[in-house]
Amino acid sequence: MSTAEYTQKTVDVGDRKFFIHILSFDNGNFVSISEGRQKIGSMVVSIGSGPMATTATVIRAKTDSLFLKLTAEQISTSIRGIAVVSLYAERELGNEAAKILIGEIMEMIQS
Repeated sequence: MSTAEYTQKTVDVGDRKFFIHILSFDNGNFVSISEGRQKIGSMVVSIGSGPMATTATVIRAKTDSLFLKLTAEQISTSIRGIAVVSLYAERELGNEAAKILIGEIMEMIQS
């Protein structure tokens, strides 16, 4: 890949609507997940260059910090690069929404 690629998707989970935006580069991805309105939210950066990902919080999350960390680490490990992940959610995700969102994001990245 010589230029950045942009993909987006809307995911409905029950009565909630999430917007996923991914900007892909040769060495990593910016991933934005927002519910309702499109906003930047909590943010985590992960680098997957070794056997384990190294992760740092840029903007602390009130809730769903584990979801952010796991998503960033899964992306960075799978692409062996950098993942910057932002989440804006109106309320806590819950297990079902988190599983669906991670699945959709990984599908978008791998295609």
